[in-house]
Amino acid sequence: MRIGHGFDAHRLVDGRALVLGGVHVPFERGALGHSDGDVLAHALADALLGAAALADLGARFPSSDPRWKDADSMELLARCAEAVREAGFAIANVDATIVVERPKLAPFIEAMRANVASRISCSIDAVGINAKTSDGLGYTGDGTGLAAYAVALLQPRIDGPG
Repeated sequence: MRIGHGFDAHRLVDGRALVLGGVHVPFERGALGHSDGDVLAHALADALLGAAALADLGARFPSSDPRWKDADSMELLARCAEAVREAGFAIANVDATIVVERPKLAPFIEAMRANVASRISCSIDAVGINAKTSDGLGYTGDGTGLAAYAVALLQPRIDGPG
């Protein structure tokens, strides 16, 4: 078994959509990023890649490369999950926590779980997603940013790599 940890954070700005786990969350601001700024997808991708000891998201899809400008982060997550499978691993489960004061994310969590499960090709029962506030502390609490933390558990594929 292999465990990986991922983290991502972005500034919240006017004029951007807020996308989390591929779900467009109605809010007056969105995450500033080279891609669509989906902190949940980014943290999950790095957790998967870390567990498999593969290059991280930034190395695979550098912000210096214009091909990834406004990229769909859920597509990047799917590509990372495929790289993990090609390295000989199966995804046992993933778990993530999104930290943001506003907006409240509870109404969107199940859709995020379903999107993630679909994109990483695993059961929705193997995807945990939570939302927390930081009680007004720091950039996640003062409304200037949001963050996500994720862990992934991999196991060797029975059928081997590929």
